[in-house]
Amino acid sequence: LWTLKPPNRTFHGHARLLASDVHSQYESVRRGKQEIPKYFNFASDVLDKWSEIEKAGKRPSNPAFWWINGKGEEVKWSFEELGFLSRKVANGLTKVCGLQKGDRIFVILPRVPEWWLVKVACIRAGIVLIPGVSQLSAKDILYRLQASKATCIITDDTLAPAVDSVASECQFLKTKLIVSKGSRRGWLNFTDLYKNQSADHSCVKTRIQDSLSIFFTSGTTGSPKMTEHSQGSLGFRPLLNERYWLDLTPSDMIWSTADTGWILTSLASVFDPWVFGSCIFIHKLQQIESVTILNTLCRFPIGTLVGAPTLFRMLVQNDLSNYKFMNLKHCISGGEPLNPEVMEQWKRKTGLDIHEVYGQTETGVICSVFKGMKIKPGSMGKAAPLYDVQIIDKNANILPPGQQGEIAVRSKPIRPLGLFSEYVDNPKKTAESERGDFYVTGDRGTMDEDGYFQFIGRDDDIIISSGYRIGPFEVESALIEHPAVAETAVVSSPDPLRGEVVKAFVVLSPTFSSSDLESLTCDLQEHVKKTTAPYKYPRKVEFVQELPKTVTGKIKRNELRNKEWGR
Repeated sequence: LWTLKPPNRTFHGHARLLASDVHSQYESVRRGKQEIPKYFNFASDVLDKWSEIEKAGKRPSNPAFWWINGKGEEVKWSFEELGFLSRKVANGLTKVCGLQKGDRIFVILPRVPEWWLVKVACIRAGIVLIPGVSQLSAKDILYRLQASKATCIITDDTLAPAVDSVASECQFLKTKLIVSKGSRRGWLNFTDLYKNQSADHSCVKTRIQDSLSIFFTSGTTGSPKMTEHSQGSLGFRPLLNERYWLDLTPSDMIWSTADTGWILTSLASVFDPWVFGSCIFIHKLQQIESVTILNTLCRFPIGTLVGAPTLFRMLVQNDLSNYKFMNLKHCISGGEPLNPEVMEQWKRKTGLDIHEVYGQTETGVICSVFKGMKIKPGSMGKAAPLYDVQIIDKNANILPPGQQGEIAVRSKPIRPLGLFSEYVDNPKKTAESERGDFYVTGDRGTMDEDGYFQFIGRDDDIIISSGYRIGPFEVESALIEHPAVAETAVVSSPDPLRGEVVKAFVVLSPTFSSSDLESLTCDLQEHVKKTTAPYKYPRKVEFVQELPKTVTGKIKRNELRNKEWGR
């Protein structure tokens, strides 16, 4: 990795100082080649250290956090200001709400500064934060409160009524905090809670394996599971990885458009950039809208953009010649595979490459196209440092290059620091995620001779038609190359002769909305036959207004598949 690009000596000196500082303060244990401290807290060992570097005049003057709402409001915090405010919030949560180390707090907020204050305050106090996406329904909230046994919830005016409608069924819930300019009966106002608190707070001593956050998986299959991450897997991991997927410096600014309930926000908008001492940029984004995104990239010195494939698919449909990005140099896509056609369009229109990353709620980023690495369209790059990623068969045997199998991470005899701790209260699911010496992702893929991984599909998304195994992504990639297709999802559909066949659900581009659909169906089928192996073409095509998606933007193929099979 170090040979890809000469490192910024000043920055990496600071990063190593942070890591060595932690090692010198605490007893360390060796995990394979990794030296891991016994105790670690991201707030005191990283954020407060950057505050000291900042006060010594050894960090650029750009903020640590920069937020806008698109309506003229703006918030900028240095590391020192972030520390001052988060200590006040930590005191409010512990002294007023009575929360203690290990207690769980459910936070459902949009992209507002308060979310970041709560995040850092919880790290300081050892409180386990459970983020929720802001589109949750009352039923979703009830399930999460009951499953997590959270004793406190923080939300805003939009979701407070939904919380009130189910709160009586949540026996563990003791305190409700609202982020609002007004008041609500039965709720404490968040700003009032912390504004008069002291900024004198001693960070709790946390072990490297102590729980830091619990994420509910996106639920593309089955009910959401509670995935637990530790101080080590979220906070210390990027100190070991350094450059691997972001490669930032203290002068850089990064913007991720992910929802606050998704693990990507914790990775790309909290832990990984702040290890580098970088500035995290946030736009409130009431909705993901291309003109707003493009104008923001033109107005602010954002160097790195992180988004789901849906974002880039949306942006390339615009005339990008009208936009001059202020400082954009590095584009990253994650969450699900990005179609090569979209990558080509973005490169042609902006001159910028899109670097794919791959990971899960359970793993963080385990594969990445690093800066300086050759980009292979359709590939999600190579295994990240700390991870031994392999393609395995059903007996946990490693398969040779080019052979299709399940993407897995070696977890024995030494479990990599970045992996989740467990599925909370679900030892059966935790055990089922292991096969032999590996954690199994449930995704199918291949690895080539150069170590590049290619995603094929979720194991349960694979279509078997007349004995052929067909991955939905390769069919979707072929379809999206056609100018009529704005978005598509491919699933299996029952067939009396072949057992199952490929069916494509297609969202049309605006210019094709009133086309002759029968003729267009034939055209799309012929296009796929010419673009990929003919047996993969969709024998059934259905045109729809939109595709069902999880709140993180992943297409819910299981919902489409269940509809097809009458389940």
